[in-house]
Amino acid sequence: MQFSVKRDVLLKSLNFVQGVVEKKNTLPILSNVLLQLKDKKLSIVATDLDIIFYDEIHDVKIVNEGSTTTSAAILYDILRKISSNSELNFELKSENKLSLKSDNSDFNLLCLPTDNFPTFADEFEGHEISLNNSRFLKLLNKTRISISNDDTRHYLNGIFLHLTEAHGRQFLTGVATDSHRLSSSSLEIDKNDFNSLILPRKTVFQLCSLLTETSDQLTMQSSENKIKFTLGKMKLISKVIDGKFPDYKKVVPTSNDKVLTVPSKDFVSSIERVASVSLDRKEGVKLAINKDNVQLSVNSANSGDGNEKIKAKFSSDNLNISFNSKYLIDIASEIEDENLKINLKDSVSPVLIEDLSDKNSYYVIMPMKI
Repeated sequence: MQFSVKRDVLLKSLNFVQGVVEKKNTLPILSNVLLQLKDKKLSIVATDLDIIFYDEIHDVKIVNEGSTTTSAAILYDILRKISSNSELNFELKSENKLSLKSDNSDFNLLCLPTDNFPTFADEFEGHEISLNNSRFLKLLNKTRISISNDDTRHYLNGIFLHLTEAHGRQFLTGVATDSHRLSSSSLEIDKNDFNSLILPRKTVFQLCSLLTETSDQLTMQSSENKIKFTLGKMKLISKVIDGKFPDYKKVVPTSNDKVLTVPSKDFVSSIERVASVSLDRKEGVKLAINKDNVQLSVNSANSGDGNEKIKAKFSSDNLNISFNSKYLIDIASEIEDENLKINLKDSVSPVLIEDLSDKNSYYVIMPMKI
């Protein structure tokens, strides 16, 4: 096995590999990346047994075909420190030694044979759906903030992707909740028979990374227990979460008639400032809402207090309510409109937050008792 390739081309692919490979080293082969030269291309594969990342590079000079696996982290770190646009020359010297030469640098990397590297099937029965890159990325970003980190309820550790209908149009809808907050975002798609599934947290973050860095056409295809995303030459194949997502519509408020409108950026900045007084964000931020302003305050027994007032419009009588400051910042940071619309009922009921510039997204957040 012998080949040469440009540093920048290989580094881009290895950058995506870093988010997939197993860091805990329970199985050494899962910390490695598979490099395979065949059919005039270099194939790159990484997996943690739940996610598979595949890419192929055609701009490569092949002397001898072959394959090997080597540490993804070490190879990535070396390439980051080699000058941009350098030529990389690889040669497999033996079954467990890969030579890498570039400019004045010379490395010998330990390898593991490809026999033990997991194989994967690329066959999916489901209908292939074409998606708009930027819109799907927006859907993922708006919903992933509410993914639960509590592994005891594994069915909340991802985004629930499913079809919804409104006004005769079909939408792909993503929903996530950690039981304290909920995010929902939808994008219109052509009519199809996509089966509902829960996309795991790690897959969501890896997919966001891919979509941020490439503008290639995105397609999605699913089968009973896995899903495949294709972006040009790249593929991301993932297991889906085995579980039933709760009936989230039951917690979405429908009768919150007290409307608070605040400038989005001012609201985020103000919360961040007053919350700085507390190291524990769970202490919460209190909102004292009046007709034309909101008084934000944080009072920490351990570190002091902070207060700030911002202009606002409120359609009802004065109301005091408290929230986890991080949850509010996460939601408000995803709002596209210059104003944030907060629909309230009282100081203890779930609150509905809307984005006036994105009618297909909304958020629900539970108040705190302070």
